[in-house]
Amino acid sequence: MRATTHSDLILRATKLGISYRVIHNASIVNAVGCCGLQLYKFGETVSIVFWTDTWRPESFFDKVKKNRQNDMHTLCLLDIKVKEQSLENLIKGRKIYEPPRYMSVNQAAQQLLEIVQNQRTRGEDPAVTEETLCVGLARVGAEDQKIAAGTLQQMCTVDLGGPLHSLIITGGSMHPLEMEMLSLFSISETSSESQSIDGL
Repeated sequence: MRATTHSDLILRATKLGISYRVIHNASIVNAVGCCGLQLYKFGETVSIVFWTDTWRPESFFDKVKKNRQNDMHTLCLLDIKVKEQSLENLIKGRKIYEPPRYMSVNQAAQQLLEIVQNQRTRGEDPAVTEETLCVGLARVGAEDQKIAAGTLQQMCTVDLGGPLHSLIITGGSMHPLEMEMLSLFSISETSSESQSIDGL
């Protein structure tokens, strides 16, 4: 039970006199440990949403900055659009739905790099750069799960296959075991390249 939605359901049920029971399930929040990063070194989780022409939120980036200042990793949950209606269909009351869309690590990384550039343009010192070590994860727990460790820039082009994807922005200083584990998933093909990725 992690989301505010879960708490809201319990509170509503309680107010209505409906009994409930929590049945625990696997969660990406603890499953990301498969990459070797220590779970107690994670700070606040953030969500990265699909940008539109008129809506490009950056506010979540403050949490990423706070996490990095505290040497904490940030789990980024990537947007899922399922059974969504276009604005036109919504206005006209038509029950026509858009095809499902699942944000990839590539899309998330590109949006993050744009935020970094926006911050530089405003004269700010971004907490994350193109060289920040990140971890991309796809289909965690499935037989074909993929994990890739590399720079934020490399995350723009890494091929992790189909959904569902998650992204981790590392917190800076890491335990030697975390570094050794991430080296198993390094995008770089040579050890000299691996060493240049924020210590990886």
